[in-house]
Amino acid sequence: MKTYQAVGIGNAIVEGSSSADDSFLELMGIEKGIMQLVGRERGELLYAAMKDRTQAPGGSVGNTIAGLGNLGLRTAFIGRVHDDALGRFYERALNESGTDFPNRPVPGGELPTSRSMIFVSPDGERSMNTYLGISSELGPDDVADDVAGQAEILFLEGYLYDKDKGKQAFERAARLCRQNGGKAGIALSDPFCVDRHRDSFRRLVRDLDYVIGNEHEWTSLYQSDLSTALEQAAQDAGLVVCTRSGHDVIIQRGEEQAVVPVQRVVPVDATGAGDLFAAGFIYGMATGQSLEISGRMGCVAAAEVISHFGARPETDLKVLFRKNGLI
Repeated sequence: MKTYQAVGIGNAIVEGSSSADDSFLELMGIEKGIMQLVGRERGELLYAAMKDRTQAPGGSVGNTIAGLGNLGLRTAFIGRVHDDALGRFYERALNESGTDFPNRPVPGGELPTSRSMIFVSPDGERSMNTYLGISSELGPDDVADDVAGQAEILFLEGYLYDKDKGKQAFERAARLCRQNGGKAGIALSDPFCVDRHRDSFRRLVRDLDYVIGNEHEWTSLYQSDLSTALEQAAQDAGLVVCTRSGHDVIIQRGEEQAVVPVQRVVPVDATGAGDLFAAGFIYGMATGQSLEISGRMGCVAAAEVISHFGARPETDLKVLFRKNGLI
């Protein structure tokens, strides 16, 4: 038995959430409903402007791993934080939730811990402003053999490809996992990330066991309509998952396909929907469920996280799975 059932690697970001109306967004020059990167000075300005801020250890794949920890899997997250107040908070919060954080906060004069300022509008839209800080310096030396090499399932964050060191960390982790009999997969992250790294991602898809993305990411990757993109993806990747913003989820493995209906709900806060879908789906994979049941688990987990503020589940997801007849 391996040490970990699931290990994630990605940006270790403290996520702060605050309510904000459209007039506030306009005043602060925040583009509604998207994620944009900001510099250190603007990041500190927006962080200070957040009223009634709540914060949690986050990052896209970090949220997924938290969901898997909620479901009782043995988990770890590979990330990089500074030895400052937010970095120590990140480490402590992960460990208290039952997820190992093997990389200790880095002391010295490096960049501060990464943070994302998430402003949630009354309609549930979230506007994310992310200062990457030290997490963008994650490199291959941060990937320990006894973490990535002891993972049954590894989940990788596409954003890491934005820097060469992150790309090297990513590829080292995947190699260690697969050499030791584990499965490695990736979240495509967002269409702009795909645009920046299309050629690399196309090669990578052929070398991984599963790939999760939304319809915009898949069409960007193959520069085609969705049907053509998924047909090509199914030939390239072992397992392909496509979410479609409130519409049926499409899952394909070779000639086998599952189409999973989604119950549309009005979100309180849409933050983390894709991350928690991935958590539910990966839990299904880890426990030997069918494609359809794994997809339904993803949908239930995503529906839970958008029912409240914050990108981490507040309810025992296993209880919800039982209520829905999934376990």
